[in-house]
Amino acid sequence: MTLEISSRQLEIIEAAGKILTTSGVSGLTIKNLAKEMKFSESAIYRHFTSKEEIIVELLNYLAESMDFRYSEVVKKSSTAKENFLRIFENQFEFFQANPHFVVAVFSDGLMEESQRVNQTIYKIMQVKMKHLVPIIMQGQSEGTFTNAISVEQIAHIVMGTIRLQMFKWRSANFEFDIVQSGDNVLHSLLTILETKNK
Repeated sequence: MTLEISSRQLEIIEAAGKILTTSGVSGLTIKNLAKEMKFSESAIYRHFTSKEEIIVELLNYLAESMDFRYSEVVKKSSTAKENFLRIFENQFEFFQANPHFVVAVFSDGLMEESQRVNQTIYKIMQVKMKHLVPIIMQGQSEGTFTNAISVEQIAHIVMGTIRLQMFKWRSANFEFDIVQSGDNVLHSLLTILETKNK
């Protein structure tokens, strides 16, 4: 990963994620963060200038982590179907272990927090597209995925479906198994995308 972040900043981001999970965006204050970490507020301010900066850094960390993990799991020698399953299974496993990232992306009011937050959420979407589009193109060239729908539209359908699944999990307070449920969604998507002569 290329994001430069200190171990202390990472601790602060993780603590902020914990607060987001239990108390939402409104509960994420520098005062509450300092209390959670048993720091002084001034100690937090030595690493981050504001709540906005903490959220932006948390989202940046997610984008960089996602980019790194997707690059690691995609194999050039594998089929498009295998790579399609790998990137999303990896993501579901990551979110199950780190649900605060889902909270950060789906918390009410977060997207209105600032232009910087909006831009960083958009960056996450671009990272997904960067890895998903070549897999779809590979699947179409292999004759595995339908050519009746454009690459861009397939990517939108897939990302929208996955996003809805994550939103449902967040809304259900993480009470169901996102890895198992996500796997069911992935295979449903493949049923739709795969050519009928395969």
